[in-house]
Amino acid sequence: MSGQFRQLSLCVSILWLAGCGNSPPVHFYTLSAEAAFDSNAPAKDNRLIAIGPITMPEVIERPQFVLRTGPNQVTLVEDHQWAEPLQSDILRVLAENLSRLLRTPQVVVYPQKASDHADYRVAIDVQQFESIHGQKVSLSLRWTIRQVSRNETPSKTGLSRIEEPVHNSSYEALAAAHSRALARVSIEIAEALQLMPPKHSE
Repeated sequence: MSGQFRQLSLCVSILWLAGCGNSPPVHFYTLSAEAAFDSNAPAKDNRLIAIGPITMPEVIERPQFVLRTGPNQVTLVEDHQWAEPLQSDILRVLAENLSRLLRTPQVVVYPQKASDHADYRVAIDVQQFESIHGQKVSLSLRWTIRQVSRNETPSKTGLSRIEEPVHNSSYEALAAAHSRALARVSIEIAEALQLMPPKHSE
């Protein structure tokens, strides 16, 4: 009986290894900041700006690429995934973009320690982060700027709705299109921040 059990275990192990061998490799992607902004900031901004917190729908809060395949249907792509949590990736890119647009290194990602001393906090609510394979990406993002010295009273709220074409059918092209969409959102947030009062203005 024990011999039959060992044979069964061996067969199961072989089948398991065969299945692993046939699994496609997982490809990982990141969003990227815009390297060449044409900033119209009049001078270096000395305010400390914290980006975050961020919220997003649970359907996209996962490592897999989520493709829109119908009005009420999405597909999770197991072998094409984000290399880090999408929330962290979005905040990082927004912070890098705003740092370049405002010509200042004083843009940090919430909840870093430095954000406790921020002059402004920019909260992000991602309402749509949609990918249509080989066609386009759609981004809908509500942002709220609060002047911390004024007890978190909302100072400015905006809603950015962006669509970007996808240049080919690769998943890298989807990531690049989302990066371009975030660059356009960053410009809108930067323009709003430039109109806000100077540091610690009461």
